[in-house]
Amino acid sequence: MVVHPSAADSPPASTQRSYTEDAWQRIDWREHQRWVHVGERAINAIELGNGEPAIVFIHGLSGSWPNWLEQLCVFSSTHRLLAFDLPGFGHSPGHAGEVSMPGYARIVADLLDARGIERAVLVGNSMGGLISAELAAEEPSLVERLVLVSPAGISTYANRITTRSMPAIRRGQQALALAAQWTASHSDGIAARRRTRGAVLAGVVAHPQRLPRALAAEQLRGAGTDGFLSALEAILEFDLRPRLPLISCPTLVVWGRKDRLISWHDAARFAEAIPDAREVVYGDTGHMAMLERPAEFNRLLAGFLSG
Repeated sequence: MVVHPSAADSPPASTQRSYTEDAWQRIDWREHQRWVHVGERAINAIELGNGEPAIVFIHGLSGSWPNWLEQLCVFSSTHRLLAFDLPGFGHSPGHAGEVSMPGYARIVADLLDARGIERAVLVGNSMGGLISAELAAEEPSLVERLVLVSPAGISTYANRITTRSMPAIRRGQQALALAAQWTASHSDGIAARRRTRGAVLAGVVAHPQRLPRALAAEQLRGAGTDGFLSALEAILEFDLRPRLPLISCPTLVVWGRKDRLISWHDAARFAEAIPDAREVVYGDTGHMAMLERPAEFNRLLAGFLSG
């Protein structure tokens, strides 16, 4: 196990101020947006940069492509980048057909084909990590390297607490959807208030108040879509463990020790099951290391790409 840095109570001051907020805000993202048609689905995608290998970023449950703003504005100078909203998330319309993790992986493979990307580095967070790992196991020729940030797929499979909560979640689905839609429509106001921002984002990041206000607002703006419940059920039904030994590419597993959604102990399980994998566990970090420690995460990713 590689623990980086130690599990201190607080990250160094330089880490807290290591955001590239001005950089991503200077980009006109409309210039890089495109609708990619994959079968009957229209996928909202962002594509920018040049250089090989291409890097494809896959968001998690309740996420959207802006989860990767801190990476897109950095790696576009050296790599071709593709980030997108999975069907039913962000601005991509709801899922047509079967909702399953292998199904999502096939959509990603078809998306790469539609954009002429023959081989790529996949970087996935949470559900996006599960999807990335499944695609690497199923279509190894497509994946040059794999980066899994707090991936689902091991302890999330048939998770007793979540499974027992599903009847209540289904009953309250409409209320939850309305609450999420309200959050999305009031994202700027929520992000502007430190306490409110903390209450809304506490489940996914260890210190929501440290996120720059504009960056926090972009994370909230993609909420309130209709893909959540079906995707959550698909995660609970999918056991990724038998698939992990099939992954043949170099793999980096990144976790936060204060992850409240998926136990950081899964990092070792992923690293042990994947033949060519190593793990990095950050102290004082939650479920989204790429947002919470962007400068360190970007250095780590750059080193992994050059390795």
